[in-house]
Amino acid sequence: MGIAFPIPDNAIILRREAIISGLSALIPPESLITSEDERRAFETDALTSYRRMPLAVVLPTTTEEVAAILAFCNENGVKVVPRGAGTSLAGGAIPQEDAIVLGVGKMNKVLDINFGDRTMRVQSGITNLAISAEVAHKGFFYAPDPSSQLACTIAGNIAMNSGGAHCLRYGVTTNNILGVRMVLIDGTVVDIGSDAMDAQGLDLLGLIIGSEGQLGVVTEAIVRILPMAEGARPVLFGFETSEEAGACVAAIIGAGIIPVAMEFMDKPAIEICEAFAHAGYPLDAGALLIIEVEGSDAEMDAMLKKIVTIAKKHGVKTVKESKSATETAAIWKGRKSAFGATGRIADYICMDGTIPTGQLPYVLRRIDEIVKSYGLRVANVFHAGDGNLHPLILYNCNDPEEANKAEEAGNDILKLCVEVGGCLTGEHGVGIEKRDLMRHQFTDIDLGQQMRVRAVFDPKWLLNPAKVFPLDGRISP
Repeated sequence: MGIAFPIPDNAIILRREAIISGLSALIPPESLITSEDERRAFETDALTSYRRMPLAVVLPTTTEEVAAILAFCNENGVKVVPRGAGTSLAGGAIPQEDAIVLGVGKMNKVLDINFGDRTMRVQSGITNLAISAEVAHKGFFYAPDPSSQLACTIAGNIAMNSGGAHCLRYGVTTNNILGVRMVLIDGTVVDIGSDAMDAQGLDLLGLIIGSEGQLGVVTEAIVRILPMAEGARPVLFGFETSEEAGACVAAIIGAGIIPVAMEFMDKPAIEICEAFAHAGYPLDAGALLIIEVEGSDAEMDAMLKKIVTIAKKHGVKTVKESKSATETAAIWKGRKSAFGATGRIADYICMDGTIPTGQLPYVLRRIDEIVKSYGLRVANVFHAGDGNLHPLILYNCNDPEEANKAEEAGNDILKLCVEVGGCLTGEHGVGIEKRDLMRHQFTDIDLGQQMRVRAVFDPKWLLNPAKVFPLDGRISP
């Protein structure tokens, strides 16, 4: 990927103490981190191959504190890297030496729950899973469920437009956020959207979700909560090959059938996840689909009958329904733990590209060919229903040659996604990982227009700098 960072601004580094002094006047001592040992915890995110020590770290507890911090940074030309829980796999929260990190982790309160309107107002540092936990006693939940949902914050979900296994039916973050409170770089606080299902005016909310913290810092969100289904049933479908499983996915979607979730694992991923979760995955299968349906028993039976008929036409070898809540929990534990389970056996780069589902058989075959051409291994585990791929390229991070090969293989896979009509990212964002690939999908005219929109919100380019857009100077806002 050839990821590079701008050379730190020595003038800012030299006046670090003045910046820290200014920040200390705005927030309590416990909300300001300045020592090297404590700052080291914030030098990277889940893209751990790249690290930069931030100038300082601030952990505000209110919107008012965020506004004061941003106004100070804007006035003094200090760069700001917003951070949720640091689970970004694309380097979206990696700082620079001349930037402060603004973490929202202390802003984790539930502010209001309205079951009548099916809405909930939360601070943006609350974890994804905690939102559902707050309303589960009333039979409600928050739909987007990324694999990192135990740790990731709603702030990060908004920044990257996160998805998850159950978003095939319920949609990703942008489909489940009704409004946000956001602080602009000059300290102005704005409310965008509302409790209503459809707000008036321009769709600025659609612009903010997925903007990777470059337009402002979200401090509160109004989320949509949904009633839990009457019942849910995951079923394991084992196939001889990945191509057969991919063709089955395309056929199910092509038939107009939309399960709640449709997750894919190839043989390496099956073996890795089964060894960790003991979920009963078929170890003799070359590929596995986890397809979950929900509703009444009659509704689930009818939908599964159609799905099984399609699967048989594509050579399914194993069909195994969950028979208990314990089995269901184990099946999803295996899938949700895939990234961590893979980390037990090898270092890996987790890619994130999206393709038309009809291209799945071809793309899966090409991914295997691409990775093997570099002498590496790959484990595929991803959201098959919406074509959001997550190939895990296995390598040894202590071998510079292997690390370079892994990055090149990842680049080739992302280029392949674009070439078949997809895009560079699905839910992980661009960050620094895909920054230099943006021209493979967009022209300079496209990128220039995007940069002009960004500059409207942040004219000095202080928010999350050196992310998303190429740094070669060929384009400017």
